[in-house]
Amino acid sequence: MGLVEIKSVTVTSKGQITIPNAFREIHMKENDQAAILVYDDHIEVRPLTYIEEKLGCAVASQESLAKLWDTPEEDEAWEHLQKYKKLG
Repeated sequence: MGLVEIKSVTVTSKGQITIPNAFREIHMKENDQAAILVYDDHIEVRPLTYIEEKLGCAVASQESLAKLWDTPEEDEAWEHLQKYKKLG
């Protein structure tokens, strides 16, 4: 989906902004949580549910892999790599 509209907002002395009502009515409801994504050249505000949907697979993968990788052998291999990195 491409850019739909641009609105300007003012940042307060407390670092706060107000999301224009027209956008809130479409994308956010009262007490919804938002995620702030910071890039080198811009900042995005997205509903937290958007992030959870996009990252759900990554989180599930991390949890399942953590079970496989959380072993004494893996810890030893990681320590070896860290020592090698310092020598190189």
